[in-house]
Amino acid sequence: MKQILLVEDHSVVRLATRFLINDLIGSASVLEAANFEETLTQVSSSHFDLIILDIDIPGGEGFNMIPRIRKLQPKVCILVFSGMDEALYAMHYLKAGANGFLAKNAPQHMVKAAILAVLENGRFVSEIVQQQLMRHTFEANVDSENPLENLSQRELEVMDLLLDGKWTKEIATRLNITGSSVSTYKARIFEKLEVSTIIEMFVKVEHYKNRKASK
Repeated sequence: MKQILLVEDHSVVRLATRFLINDLIGSASVLEAANFEETLTQVSSSHFDLIILDIDIPGGEGFNMIPRIRKLQPKVCILVFSGMDEALYAMHYLKAGANGFLAKNAPQHMVKAAILAVLENGRFVSEIVQQQLMRHTFEANVDSENPLENLSQRELEVMDLLLDGKWTKEIATRLNITGSSVSTYKARIFEKLEVSTIIEMFVKVEHYKNRKASK
């Protein structure tokens, strides 16, 4: 029997995903966690074949959640199931150790395909990620036309929190880093995006997101 942990803080989403899993794998045992503390408790006490992980949960630690889970269960498959922009974040989460990244707006058949792919083959790569991998392979020595793709994992996390209106002290507490580190990351982000204010950064991020969506 497959043992699956569903990490999601919205009860309606958990319910819908549980029904989908039960329809796909009738014999699966599905446990739930609504925050990262509960996730670590579950992973510490039970073996799982698959963890379906939402990133934006209470107590969440962004990219650092994956290595913390793997420290407890090194071989568990992790499918990130997130509302975050797939074109911006999928590659980073795969590099952090996830077995797959699935956008929450994906159609039902793709959700099922992703779950089966990770359980059976240990990997799920969407068409968007495949295109990124191909581009990075054939254009390894060429800078990306999208500066957002050149941001590091930590820079993406800081950028998201800045866009969410968080202050330096809040960001430092959330990411467990110093205020000076936040300022350093902010300066790097501004330099890479060629902006000088949060408003300019917001406009540029929306521009590149919309351009991705129109392709």
